[in-house]
Amino acid sequence: MAKEETKNKSSNHIQSVERAITLIDVIASKQDGLTLSQIAQKVGWPKSTVHGLLTTLRDYNYIEQSNEDGRYRLGIRLFELGSRVARSFDIKDVAVPVMKRLNKRFGETVHLGAEDNGEILYLEKVAADSLVSIMSEVGIRLPMHCSGLGKVLLAQKSEAELKRLISQKGLPALTKRTITTKTKLDEELEKVRKQGYALDDGEIMEGLRCVAAPVNDANGKTRYAISVSGQVRDLYGKRLEQIIKETIQAANEISKAMLQK
Repeated sequence: MAKEETKNKSSNHIQSVERAITLIDVIASKQDGLTLSQIAQKVGWPKSTVHGLLTTLRDYNYIEQSNEDGRYRLGIRLFELGSRVARSFDIKDVAVPVMKRLNKRFGETVHLGAEDNGEILYLEKVAADSLVSIMSEVGIRLPMHCSGLGKVLLAQKSEAELKRLISQKGLPALTKRTITTKTKLDEELEKVRKQGYALDDGEIMEGLRCVAAPVNDANGKTRYAISVSGQVRDLYGKRLEQIIKETIQAANEISKAMLQK
């Protein structure tokens, strides 16, 4: 067993993944970096094993190797991921109190989401006291084109960015109401831009309606969205109009607070 590995590991652990994480931790412990020999000595594995893992991590930019002394250091990819985590904590600190207030006001489920790799990543959820389960949990990813959160963020994209995303992800149908053509999606996103909010009307889950509005980050760019979701029978008429109004207000409140952080 490697010197750096901890005891009492779960039998479900994948050894190669565990070893890769161990190497990252070892490299992180030395700011000036470590050579292949030093790393192999620290973990107690054959150099060939360590070299193979380091090469893979380097190819994916999780570590980097100096051209001058051959030492391995943490890579830019870890910095990027760390920055995302830091931003998500900032937005949660600001957004959650506002989300709880919306939840209390209407008794509906409130979500906070952001785009990640062409999908909506749910960052936070304040659930309604309802027997109806909504297909969302913190950490889950869903298609952008059929969710209110996703439409809000898609509406910010250029034509080239939108085409690239569709070519990668497609426009799969989750319900009979899901938008599945570029023409229809263009029309929908133009509507979102004009009105300042998006609706998911049974497009991601039958019987579910969702109102979403854009949220800006600390640089004033639209990177997040907040939504209120509930059953169609509960979100209509004057009540729906009020939810739309207060969802936009909540999004603006969060955006303003982010600018002050």
